[in-house]
Amino acid sequence: MLYFSKLRILSITLISIILIIIATSNFFKFDKFFSDKKINLGLDLQGGSYLLLEIDNNPLIEQKLQNFTITIRNYFKEKNIRLRNYQLNSQIISFEVEDENIQSIIEAFKDENSEINAYYPRFKSHEFEIKENGNNFEVYYSKQGLVQLKVSSQDQALEIVRRRIDEIGTNEPNILKRGNDRILVELPGLDDPMRIKSLLGKTANLTFRFISNNSADSFGVEKLEFEDGTEEANVSKRIILSGDNLLDAQPRMDTQENETVVTFTLDRVGAKRFGRATSTGIGKQLAIVLDGKIISAPVIRDTIASGNGQISGGFTFQSATDLALLLRSGALPAPLNIIEERTVGPDLGQDSINAGIIALIIGFILVVIFIFIKYKIFGLITNFTLILNLFFLIGILTIFEATLTLPGIAGIILTVGMAVDANVLIFERIKEELKNEKNNLIAFDSGYTKSRTAILDANITTLLAAIILFFMGSGPIKGFSLTLGIGIFTTLFSVYFIARLLTVLYISKNKEKEGLI
Repeated sequence: MLYFSKLRILSITLISIILIIIATSNFFKFDKFFSDKKINLGLDLQGGSYLLLEIDNNPLIEQKLQNFTITIRNYFKEKNIRLRNYQLNSQIISFEVEDENIQSIIEAFKDENSEINAYYPRFKSHEFEIKENGNNFEVYYSKQGLVQLKVSSQDQALEIVRRRIDEIGTNEPNILKRGNDRILVELPGLDDPMRIKSLLGKTANLTFRFISNNSADSFGVEKLEFEDGTEEANVSKRIILSGDNLLDAQPRMDTQENETVVTFTLDRVGAKRFGRATSTGIGKQLAIVLDGKIISAPVIRDTIASGNGQISGGFTFQSATDLALLLRSGALPAPLNIIEERTVGPDLGQDSINAGIIALIIGFILVVIFIFIKYKIFGLITNFTLILNLFFLIGILTIFEATLTLPGIAGIILTVGMAVDANVLIFERIKEELKNEKNNLIAFDSGYTKSRTAILDANITTLLAAIILFFMGSGPIKGFSLTLGIGIFTTLFSVYFIARLLTVLYISKNKEKEGLI
């Protein structure tokens, strides 16, 4: 029946007032609770950068396999089993054994209770596979192992990308996984996209190694370029210290040398290693290598046992700040490649906002005029609830601090149309009921009741489509589906609670009046 209890009326009023206050907090400041909640503007509305990064896992796979080759070699050496033609090629470890050792190799790798699985439990978790061909063996990553490696690499890369972006202080970044080897980065309002690209494009793999002119170095040497590309140096492959031992790094101005440097602090283990290396290496050059290039190679003058040091290399303050940021955030597990990039300027974003608002206003005004002409006083009620519906929608988006995009504005416009559609169905049904029923209260109640099924069916099917779009789509599609989905709930609330309540109040005072609609 067309009846609302006092408690129900009070609940509807309170909910409406709260949502209206939250919605208007986007334009006016109220108390701290409400002012902290805002709708964020997407890239297409406020400008910014969109980057799709792909993780190149090949170097990581090679590194893991390289480490595993040492594990296998050492394990079988302890067992007095000689491996011949031992090599790593195309991400496959291959070797040969004597005929009498074939069974021992098979048992070692395939028996889950074998010592190698206790020593190195990669086979037990099916991360690797072994292929046997007589006395030739091949060891390589299984499909499951590759998936696990990529997922782990993506999780680690996501966290480090987030740290680097947070260090810069970018407003409301959106950092998401895409598949198992891609990361989506949306940076609204970014002023310097080249800087963020430079920071995300560096792996930041830091090592401290001695420069060695001795080709017979027991650890081996490799020729590396200095970062400025002016010269090369032979660097020992022995890693004295890595970026994992860094606790902090900050840019500083060295007043004595009048240059910008990066100071660093090591953890306890790193400080001990650094102290030992500098005490035995006085007079030697210590190469500080970042991503395979020497950024500095100072001569060790004295033992550094404090765990504090500095890196110099002709830095500007900006480059020193970026280097310190990279060192603090940690090294990426694998290189990141930018495979898609879009930049939207703030002027274009403002044009999009203006176009969306104009479209919303024009559509809203046309709907208001049509409804008023068609349904008179009930048209006014409908128009009033349409306005409240927009406030409810904006209020809920504000509570969740949703990101509004241009397709999101399209979803709001569509919500207005759907709200009108529901009211038209109700009023047209009421007209049909009034032809056979002289009692206005019964006719209006029947109109609302009998139209409910059609309205719910239409909105539920639309809601299902919005849910599918939200989970299957990305970027702008999500923005559209989000506003559309929330709009369905606010529309039903405004139609069956607000509009119906106002209709009840009017009908109750005009029970006997004819030609109401």
